[in-house]
Amino acid sequence: MMENSVMMRDPRKSNYYYEESIKTLRTNIQFSSKQVKTILLTSCYPNEGKSDVAFSLAMEMGKLGQKVLLIDADIRKSTFINKYRVNEAVNGLSQYLSGQVELQDIIYHTNFQNMDMIFAGPTAPNPSELLGDADFTELLRQKRDDYAYIFIDTPPAASLIDATVVAKNCDAGILVIESEAISYKAAQKVKTQIERSGCHLIGAVLNKVDMKKGRYYNSYKGYYKK
Repeated sequence: MMENSVMMRDPRKSNYYYEESIKTLRTNIQFSSKQVKTILLTSCYPNEGKSDVAFSLAMEMGKLGQKVLLIDADIRKSTFINKYRVNEAVNGLSQYLSGQVELQDIIYHTNFQNMDMIFAGPTAPNPSELLGDADFTELLRQKRDDYAYIFIDTPPAASLIDATVVAKNCDAGILVIESEAISYKAAQKVKTQIERSGCHLIGAVLNKVDMKKGRYYNSYKGYYKK
């Protein structure tokens, strides 16, 4: 029986539009095929907000009573420990894949409803090789029956192969794109390489949208004036 637990503090500020968008994404996933359980999230470049989207999506899915596992597969440069203020020492994915700890040692209950977490662990010199190992495939196979959904946060895919390696073991993928920062060409490149792995991209998230600049803000403004 798994007994590991960890306290995570959520530093995000409340944002109505963001929260509603995450709920829409959550609903769209629920209405996709029932075979879609293991879902990769990636971006083209760093700092597009993919880790926040992965965390928010896992948390919202857990609120509906769905048991969720969030895996931080960014072994190169994880932000979860610092961003979510985890003060306890935790074992992580890189330690498991390199044979230092057992699988039960890296799965943690969090203080968020129905949400468990696997942290990335210490930076490894060979991330893509570790993620391509049979032990990672077996991890996902075993945990597929224990969770309604497994969300996997991966490194940016435009210049690294890690996400493509992980995608081979996923039912679906979601591409997070920062608004007004990513070119069509870059997004198409990432889309193509993820889909070549056999993983179907079920959607994209346009992140960091300034709602005050667009017609969407104006339409909401007009609606609430009625």
